[in-house]
Amino acid sequence: MQLVKALVSAHEELASWRQHLHQNPEIAYEEKDTSDFVAAKLESFGVDVHRGFGGTGLVGVIKGNQGDPESGKAIGLRADMDALPMSEETNLAYASQRPGRMHACGHDGHTTMLLAAARHLAETRDFHGTIYCIFQPAEEGGNAGARSMIKDGLFEKFHMDSVWGMHNWPGLEVGRAVAHCGAAMAGADIFVLTIDGKGGHAAMPHLTKDPVAAAGMCILALQTLISRQLDPFDQAVISLTKLEAGSAFNVIPATATIGGTLRTMNAETRLRMIAEIETTAKNAAATLGCNVAMELRPGYPPTLNHESDALFARDIITDMLGADGLETSMTPVMGAEDFSFMLEKKPGAYIWLGAGLQSENLHSPHFDFNDDLLPIGASFWVQLAQSKLA
Repeated sequence: MQLVKALVSAHEELASWRQHLHQNPEIAYEEKDTSDFVAAKLESFGVDVHRGFGGTGLVGVIKGNQGDPESGKAIGLRADMDALPMSEETNLAYASQRPGRMHACGHDGHTTMLLAAARHLAETRDFHGTIYCIFQPAEEGGNAGARSMIKDGLFEKFHMDSVWGMHNWPGLEVGRAVAHCGAAMAGADIFVLTIDGKGGHAAMPHLTKDPVAAAGMCILALQTLISRQLDPFDQAVISLTKLEAGSAFNVIPATATIGGTLRTMNAETRLRMIAEIETTAKNAAATLGCNVAMELRPGYPPTLNHESDALFARDIITDMLGADGLETSMTPVMGAEDFSFMLEKKPGAYIWLGAGLQSENLHSPHFDFNDDLLPIGASFWVQLAQSKLA
């Protein structure tokens, strides 16, 4: 691996930053201490800091010393800062000190890698133009911190020719990385189906319109949408994850609700599946005399890499990690990521960085970011930025 030597030498220091963040996690839009930590580090590096984007989000501005930075190109490098609302079970010395809060997705590592890269880039400034280091709140849970930063004028205040994101990826070997051409992650929407019937005594079901039985019919019918109505070469997942009905064993309730998620890779499939979910549920429930109302809670769009930028990232991966470091056979995943909102506005790409075959899965209460990745991810940011702004 051809890593930046100064970043490799700083590994212990970078690990201490990451473990501090791990110990003090904050969830979506509550990242005040994290934002303060990041801002203090950036300011100590001589980086101009602009706060108040998406609430707790901030941007560090680094101008190169090669030519006139005001007339050069500019790129954005993004790291997410938020933790998850869950309890940690790692028993690490630096485990979360905040009950019900945990960095179980590695955002503590993402923040540290970008901070490390920012320090090196601010010290050297060996590039043309400007680098914007974007520290984003609220990626998790559909809270859309990326969209909030955009609404607060991120791209109006800071001109960027392209924007880049990166995420650690368990199950992929350390020293390998992925840059998909096209879809990297799916879009995700939440839907809630409310089934209205007629309640009554459990001993006299013939006098009711049973929404629980109708819910069962809906569940079975909805399972056929992917297996029998979706082109096998298309990609979508429907998962029914919540079922609520009733308050007593001897009462047939008047209503029942089914909740779930729809995950798709393209806009046309998404719209078709949304319509089919509603139609299928209504038709199934109607066989028992029940009505269905559907509530859609739009989520993140698909994360779609721009092909030329993905190929550019692949060149950086190969140069840095060697030909064996570039993974090209890994398929996109059906999880969702709000960096997709940034890629809708600007060219760029989203990179997966191998976290190791033995790493716990993301969102596990036993997950811990692999600190071996810190100099790798930081070196990638440095080499990508310097190459893009050469």
